[in-house]
Amino acid sequence: MSFFEEVHDRKQTKSVKWDMLQMRFQSEDVLPMWVADMDFKAPDAVNQALIKRAEHGIYGYTVIDEDVTSSVTDWVKNRHGWDIQSEWLNYSPGVINTLHMALQAFTEPGDKIMIQTPVYTPFYNIINVLDRELVKNPLIHQDDYYTIDFEDMENKLASGVKAFILCSPHNPVGRVWTEKELRKMADLCLQYDAMIFSDEIHADLVFQGHKHLPIASLSTEIADKTITCMAPSKTFNLAGLQASYAITPNEENKEKLTNAFLRQGFNNSLNGMAVTAMEAAYRHGQPWLEDLLEVIQSHTEYIKEMFAAHAPELKVTKSEGTYLVWVDCSELNMDKKELNRFMIDKGRVGLNPGQDYGVEGDAFMRINVACPRTTIEEGVKRIIHAVEVWRESNN
Repeated sequence: MSFFEEVHDRKQTKSVKWDMLQMRFQSEDVLPMWVADMDFKAPDAVNQALIKRAEHGIYGYTVIDEDVTSSVTDWVKNRHGWDIQSEWLNYSPGVINTLHMALQAFTEPGDKIMIQTPVYTPFYNIINVLDRELVKNPLIHQDDYYTIDFEDMENKLASGVKAFILCSPHNPVGRVWTEKELRKMADLCLQYDAMIFSDEIHADLVFQGHKHLPIASLSTEIADKTITCMAPSKTFNLAGLQASYAITPNEENKEKLTNAFLRQGFNNSLNGMAVTAMEAAYRHGQPWLEDLLEVIQSHTEYIKEMFAAHAPELKVTKSEGTYLVWVDCSELNMDKKELNRFMIDKGRVGLNPGQDYGVEGDAFMRINVACPRTTIEEGVKRIIHAVEVWRESNN
């Protein structure tokens, strides 16, 4: 049996994905394929490193030393072709924590912050909770594919946008932005003096034929206006250990970000298990990742083929990366609440409703495919059956 085919019982492990079904879906009778973590064990090298660390039995304050830092810089250079320096790094429990700090460091209440919708829900939350003004640059959806509305983007930036939160690769639509697209976005931000806060947490999860480029790696001028957020959490299924880092090449901006963290009581450190896992993953996890990418791309293609053959009302967005599949359900002719309940009550699957990513996602659902093939097949079977029943009742 393949490592990625083994089914693991995650119930009663304090799993958000598996132990919050009643709270999230008002039902225990759903197959959870929602929140973005995987139903796969982390690489053996990571688990063995954590076991060894636990066997030591002392959990004192932990230093992020040269071994850990070089594992990060080596990974970014080898995986993404960006030669970063250790002094550019800040560490934090999560990307959203860093974005929160960046907004406080570089913008003021009332400032305009741009996002490209539909997009990751916490972007909305941090902008709202910090009393910034949300500015949307909706992506163009055509032929089951998303592109950027650059004319709208420039008009919005010209109105006085202070910062742009980029999602790259994009969650939930699965785009891996091309160099041309990245340069055009960056050039517009430089032209209108907007900071770029780039969430690149899915950077390693890119399908064959596509390549992730950190936007800050494109030029010194772009790097000077960019804070890049990365993490091993999505890549190696380490989200619960809470380890991420920000890359800020500009010395003055790095100091501003560091001071924002210090004002909130963060001291540029991580917990001992997070440090151990991150170093092990970046040093030894690449073979595991290459196998994972084949699995999730295969699962994505399987869902697209099965829906096209048996539930053509469901249109799968062309995905270039991430383990999140974005499905257009508009042909079911349901409002957002009906659609969500349909998937829960009739499909008996727990998905992320598209409405969570903005009004542009009201007719969509997001499916997490980072699970064994048997789970994928069961989930797809349930959804197809629900659609077939719906089709019969509407004929």
